[in-house]
Amino acid sequence: MRLKTKLSLGIGFLFLVIVVFGIFGMVSISRLKDDADRVLKNNYETLVYSNNMLKALNSLPADTSAWQFFETNLRQQEQNITEPGEKEATFRLRQNFDRYRSNPSDFLAFTNIHRYLQRINDLNQEAILRKNRIASDTAEEATTWMAIIFTALALIAFSLVVNFPGIISNPISHLSAGISAIANKDYSKRIHLPQKDEFSDLANAFNIMAEKLDEYEHSTLARIKFEKTRIETVINQMRDAIIGFDEKRHILFMNTVAAALTGLREKEVTGKYAPDVALKNDLMRTLLQNDSRAELKIFADGKESYFIKENIEVRNEGEMIGEVIVLRNITPFHELDEAKTNFIATVSHELKTPISSIKMSAKLLDDRRVGNLNKEQQELLQSIRDDADRLLRITSELLNMSQVETGNIQLKIQPAQPSGIVDQAVQAVQFQAQQKNINIRTVVPAGLPAIQADTEKTSWVLINFLTNAVKYSPELSDVEVSASISGDKVSFTVKDHGRGIDEKYLPRLFDRYFKVPGTFEKSGTGLGLAISKEFIEAQGGAIWVESNIGEGSRFGFSLPVVKN
Repeated sequence: MRLKTKLSLGIGFLFLVIVVFGIFGMVSISRLKDDADRVLKNNYETLVYSNNMLKALNSLPADTSAWQFFETNLRQQEQNITEPGEKEATFRLRQNFDRYRSNPSDFLAFTNIHRYLQRINDLNQEAILRKNRIASDTAEEATTWMAIIFTALALIAFSLVVNFPGIISNPISHLSAGISAIANKDYSKRIHLPQKDEFSDLANAFNIMAEKLDEYEHSTLARIKFEKTRIETVINQMRDAIIGFDEKRHILFMNTVAAALTGLREKEVTGKYAPDVALKNDLMRTLLQNDSRAELKIFADGKESYFIKENIEVRNEGEMIGEVIVLRNITPFHELDEAKTNFIATVSHELKTPISSIKMSAKLLDDRRVGNLNKEQQELLQSIRDDADRLLRITSELLNMSQVETGNIQLKIQPAQPSGIVDQAVQAVQFQAQQKNINIRTVVPAGLPAIQADTEKTSWVLINFLTNAVKYSPELSDVEVSASISGDKVSFTVKDHGRGIDEKYLPRLFDRYFKVPGTFEKSGTGLGLAISKEFIEAQGGAIWVESNIGEGSRFGFSLPVVKN
């Protein structure tokens, strides 16, 4: 039976109880009312008429109004005959009253009047007693039936009160217990209900769901646990520090390296709000900051170690669901880079002396006092001199680069005139430009303010720009060197009319060892522009490049003016 049908039957039964009791009560009350009306209208009124006639009879024959009063009540009595024998007694009463009214001295008629009035009273009193018994029987019968009906309905209602709530509550209790078991991952829980109603359908749906969950749990749980353990093992074996957060920055996990660096225990901080942990941990506070520092120096493994922080956002269908902070240990690379820098500095410094000796020897060979050289010998000597210059230039760049990498750039910041720096650079590359018939034009307005700069290193940067411009410019072309004031800085630019540089390579021009593909330049090291960038930025300036294919290139830098 469906639950809806059960509810309808239960509510229908209650409605039926109300209707039955209402109808039976109204019928019983109506019957009692009818019995009372009959007693009141039929018998009680007759007794009133009889008593009135007896009172009038006692006043006869002297009181003339008593005759009329007796006649009136007699007529009313004649209209209210309801009991057996009452009609004959009333008829005899009328005959004797008429005889007595015609002959007031007729004592027999007077006596008969009394006798028939008494007869009428007796008949109505007996009727009242009889009808009272009938009314009592009716009331008793109604009470009996109402008691029977009430008892039957009460038993049925009691059965409904006892059983009907269980029909609703018991399935709900079973379903609640099943849902609690599922919430606790007990997917073996099943619900079996004997009734065939909506709760039974719900129990069947629940069992199907639990079966699917149980199947899924047993098919994937072991693999998930295995993968989780494997991932945790891999993460803990990594030399990098790894910390995972959810989308609200609660700590999800932390590998052993991260725990060692921060001095925290993973079990103690897992699930905690990271900014709260950072209040008492300096490294955690540093990691949570959006800091763009290239390196972090942390004391680890008994020595100063170097780390790079990397933030990895974890997204699912475009929505950020977490974040992972990775501290990559670059200490070995830092040590190798430092060893490389020291090696280059040492080798470059050691090479300068023999290269200088080679140049000196070449110069002596070219002296006519030593002896004359034929044409082939002069060409070989010139080749030796060019190679020596190239090696000396390379060693100079490597020495400058070693200063940059070790952070030991020695600057002599002092006021300098822009025009002097430009003139010094132009003179340094003038011979090279004349060999290619390239005209170097200078545009330096008079009255430019002095700048705060290291004259030697600033000139070196400008010479490097001019050397590249002459190298990549066609013969019989112009190279323009200019200086101009812009706010509180003086800008220096070198403009050539070479083939230009592809836009995609511009962001990497100032990287170390980078060469633009397709230049076929073998003599350079790819360090000149990188060193230039370091020299200019170390002086508080900025460096840039603009170029388009077929339109040449424009390199420039700016340095602050001297403050008064």
